[in-house]
Amino acid sequence: MLVAKRSENDGGERSSGVQTASWPLALATVCLIVYASLYPFAEWRDQGISPLNFLTAPLPRYWTGFDVGVNLVGYAPLGFLLALSALRSGRVRWAVTVAVISAGGLSLAMETLQSYLPSRVPSNVDFALNTAGAWLGACSAWLLEKAGAIARWSRFRARWFVRDARGALVLLALWPVALLFPASVPLGLGQVLERLEYALADMLADTPFLEWLPVRDIELQPLVPGAEVICVALGALIPCLLGYCVIRTWLQRAIFLTLTLAAGIVLTALSAALSYGPDHAWAWLDLPVRVGLTMGGVLAVLLLPVPRRATAALLLLALSIHLSLLNQAPVGPYFAETLQVWEQGRFVRFNGLAQWLGWLWPFAAVLYVLVRLSSRRVADAGESKIEP
Repeated sequence: MLVAKRSENDGGERSSGVQTASWPLALATVCLIVYASLYPFAEWRDQGISPLNFLTAPLPRYWTGFDVGVNLVGYAPLGFLLALSALRSGRVRWAVTVAVISAGGLSLAMETLQSYLPSRVPSNVDFALNTAGAWLGACSAWLLEKAGAIARWSRFRARWFVRDARGALVLLALWPVALLFPASVPLGLGQVLERLEYALADMLADTPFLEWLPVRDIELQPLVPGAEVICVALGALIPCLLGYCVIRTWLQRAIFLTLTLAAGIVLTALSAALSYGPDHAWAWLDLPVRVGLTMGGVLAVLLLPVPRRATAALLLLALSIHLSLLNQAPVGPYFAETLQVWEQGRFVRFNGLAQWLGWLWPFAAVLYVLVRLSSRRVADAGESKIEP
């Protein structure tokens, strides 16, 4: 009763001191929109016209339902998250208005910048659809608040997660999106060394700095089955340990473990279906992968009672081993061909974002764990035993 009353009278989250994950998720959505709107970030030029000419230009002669849907749906999550952030901070009166104005301003900026990209065409219809999508998302958040869903989520979060869980929740929310990009090893996020070497070599070509790059004596060798088993096991264990860092009780951890492993398997199958076709959705589930998933699940069960601070230390160790093993292997020719299909497909901008998430997610998790372990307040809270 006390939690509900504080949530209704004081905005709940602001009065209780709990940090909301809506702001970081809204920032991640802004990055997605900027990436999708300005890709490929090349051949910028001034075309000699006002960048705001598109506002008064005639309506586009040709359009498709796909374009309408993408522009409408693309900004709905941003409107939802901005309004939700305001609502969870107690700013109920202007939540929808601020969300729509902010999202509309971002859309206007993106369409204006597209005037300097020859491969992009700014459109007043896109701007209107973006703003309308943000309004729909913001109204959805407002309706959820009126229905009491936000207050129920606040109570659920208080029961399940520690107060400083925002960073882990944001990473866990982004993990499924990162899995949608195909990985050469199932659940193997963060394999960047080979492509980073090629990118640096291209960037430094025809410069004396190219000689500064370290040169490997031998080519990267494919993972042996035993190493693949370990990579898959750690790929399944890492998000579980991340959740353990902020979840309160054993039972809650067990439920989270089950849902996380199921989500990892389903999303990997979905990624394979998108990459190779529905008939190959489960082709990745060979013997080493099955053994790795089983091993990861068993380790996650055994680690259920480990205190939160010790869990964070184990998570840092798991991330280090996982990244080290993955980056000692090449991506392989079939995987490289799959990347070309993704990078040239209809959802090229979304695929590019998923690719960046797949590369950077483990490193963001490493940074989060290091910050968490170095925080005195988190250390004091993390040493407490996990409740049964």
